[in-house]
Amino acid sequence: MDLDPLPLLAMILGTGVFAQWLAWRMRLPAILFLLGLGLMAGPVTGVLDPDALFGELLFPMVSLAVAVILFEGALTLRFEQLRGLGRVVRNLVTIGALATWLVVAFAAYLLVGLEPGIALLFGALVVVTGPTVIVPMLRTVRPTDRIANALRWEGIVIDPLGALLAVLVYQWLVSGYAAGHDTPLFVSFLTMVIVGTGLGFVAGRLLAIALRKHLLPEYLHNVITLAVVALVFTLSDLAMHESGLLAVTVMGITMANTRDTPLEDILDFKESLSLLLISGLFIVLAARLDLSRLQALGPAALGVLAVLIFVARPLGVFLSTMGSDMKLAERALIAWIGPRGIVAAAVSAVFALRLEDAGVEQAVLIVPLTFAVIIGTVVIQGVTAGPLARLLGVAEPDPRGVLIVGANPLARRIGRALSDAGFPVLLADTQWELVREARMAGLPAFFGSPASEHADRHLDLIGLGRLLALSPSAQLNALACLRYASEFGRGRVYAIGTSGERAARSAASVAGRPGFRLFGQDIDYPKLAAMVSGGADVRRTRLTETFGYKDYQAENGDSVVPLFALTPDGKLRMFVEEDGMQPVAGWTMFGLAMPREKERKDAKARSSEGASDVAGPPTVPLAGGSGGD
Repeated sequence: MDLDPLPLLAMILGTGVFAQWLAWRMRLPAILFLLGLGLMAGPVTGVLDPDALFGELLFPMVSLAVAVILFEGALTLRFEQLRGLGRVVRNLVTIGALATWLVVAFAAYLLVGLEPGIALLFGALVVVTGPTVIVPMLRTVRPTDRIANALRWEGIVIDPLGALLAVLVYQWLVSGYAAGHDTPLFVSFLTMVIVGTGLGFVAGRLLAIALRKHLLPEYLHNVITLAVVALVFTLSDLAMHESGLLAVTVMGITMANTRDTPLEDILDFKESLSLLLISGLFIVLAARLDLSRLQALGPAALGVLAVLIFVARPLGVFLSTMGSDMKLAERALIAWIGPRGIVAAAVSAVFALRLEDAGVEQAVLIVPLTFAVIIGTVVIQGVTAGPLARLLGVAEPDPRGVLIVGANPLARRIGRALSDAGFPVLLADTQWELVREARMAGLPAFFGSPASEHADRHLDLIGLGRLLALSPSAQLNALACLRYASEFGRGRVYAIGTSGERAARSAASVAGRPGFRLFGQDIDYPKLAAMVSGGADVRRTRLTETFGYKDYQAENGDSVVPLFALTPDGKLRMFVEEDGMQPVAGWTMFGLAMPREKERKDAKARSSEGASDVAGPPTVPLAGGSGGD
């Protein structure tokens, strides 16, 4: 179909963004929708023909896009994180990746008939899993924390490491085609590696120094970095053909491991840019896919997929978990979850294009075979991982964890009380000092706004199913409630009132009134923060047949603010303005109360009649209730 280029370019951009939104809405990997919409636009309907649309620009555009994607992934690889990972994760990204690479390469050589070099390249391409496919699957499967953490960290670390492996294998492969009769293969490969590594290291070090010493204005950090990536990629390719991808990968790793380099803004920009490039690139790549060639692979592609799922992945996991304390059921689920994703598809496309230009006949098989593996692993494992986790008994029954907006003293006290009651908590705050205090108090804390794009990519929500907005900012609380109402459900997000009823109503209207207001109409953040400053702590009281909720209220009055309650079957019930909750015998009350000595002084000053202690004999201080001021 012959259409003007402008509508087609707009369609690629709009379709990619729509696929990302659809994936977010349905909590599924975006790659499924990108592939489906790309196939519909290309081989199914014939609306989009990338080769006709871009012509000779297709290859440079895809190459530059992949260079940016690899650079962004390499920026996240810090060597200190590798040392801090558990032994199982380190083994998964080293021993497990090596086993997967060799087994899949042998299967491709045996079943598809690929040349040894092409088979090794394909095996290296499908080593990468990646967080873009792992994280959405984990949110759906909801495995135990140990499994989720192992898979998530494997996906994060294997992303740049696997891409680097694929680039090195590709360098070795093309060096064989580039080498003349008088140039040994090893010399050609070594030259490519030296040029790519050297130029990437020098460029990464110089740019890191320029950023660290503030030689560049902050508003130019992102665009200069992007320009340098394109320049390094081009210069490296001109100096030694096919060394550009290695150069930008080494450049990213060098910058990531140069101390005191301000990379946060660059990472945010590059992640947004990579998301846009990946979305458009996937639509283009899927539209170029030759379905007849994919169908021709047929049984051979299915055989390679079966070897990857049933042989290579289990073998890699078995070798990686030898000697660990992981149970058989945990190993089995980790072995089953290993979907391939965006990096594999993007890198395979550019390698295939380059090898086709070099006259390698079997290069046309790389992309359809890689896409077959991606589609197969994402669909098969995405559908079956949840039931398998429940069958093995390694799935969390319901996300009990609580995400708390704010790491102020009030949020820390409530977080500690929830944690001691058996509920995982994660605090999030934009003030580093408060985050540090929370971590020193033994509470997990995320540095950054929980309603930001950065949090969307980096905040680990696995095991979390409820939001408590406890910051003094009405706007932040409202935005967080709006953001997580779709994630947790509107009935599982709560916000405290701030700076009086008018501000609270304004915040609720801004957020479209999601969730509930915490603790009652007359209770707001300033009041509770003042109590905490005066030494208030969280105490618990168990209700009985002889000491019910009315007795609790009568004895404590305004001296205790009920926060939440725990039912006998372990369910958490928050006190909210709209509920009118009536706890019964067997429930455990948690309330914010002033120290008893302070209560007695205040009570004596208020009335000569005297007042009883905060909760009488049934009340006990909550162990570790203080989060530390």
